[in-house]
Amino acid sequence: MVVKSVDSYLVRSLLITRAQLVRMRVDLANQIRGVLKPFGLIAGKGGGRPFAERVRALVAGGPLQEVAGALLAAWQAIGEQIAVLGRRLVTVARQNKAARRLMTAPGVGVLVALAYVSVVDAPERFAKSSSVGAYIGLTPRRYQSGEADYTGHISRCGDKLLRTYLYEAAGIILHRVPRWSALKAWGTRLARRIGTRKATVAVARKLSVTC
Repeated sequence: MVVKSVDSYLVRSLLITRAQLVRMRVDLANQIRGVLKPFGLIAGKGGGRPFAERVRALVAGGPLQEVAGALLAAWQAIGEQIAVLGRRLVTVARQNKAARRLMTAPGVGVLVALAYVSVVDAPERFAKSSSVGAYIGLTPRRYQSGEADYTGHISRCGDKLLRTYLYEAAGIILHRVPRWSALKAWGTRLARRIGTRKATVAVARKLSVTC
């Protein structure tokens, strides 16, 4: 059995902490919208500076100014820490040979590359590359009982964060990366046959094996 390295656990900690802060920031933004809505104030979709400016403009001089201000201060503070961790992860990725190589693949950025490296860590743990898809939980379950034999949903076992990042990367490959590639062509053909959602999962699985 190959034990993961200390570096992998450290990278993992950075990724998990950032992901938790992102969720907290989204929750706070939704809470701000929820506070404003009963008063007929609609902050709208989107985030970043435009969101904060809209909220401040809506509550300026009104009874919600103090409440919204407190929530916005917390929202912005979390955003600053996300940015700090993001810069740290970029630095780590630049110093990691495997991560740099992974980022040459379409749709694979810093988060996907580092999550992949931290989860897989030692490739020699896998007898064959196709085992990685099952390890991450992107392989469909197969049900066999008597005469029944059919394929179900993906197992969703293994690392949820990496699985999420790979799914997002697959979506980027299919819909946002303009450069044509064998993986994009394969996924596009598959989407026509089985639908976009299933095709995106299949591309994510193929991307995990390719990486």
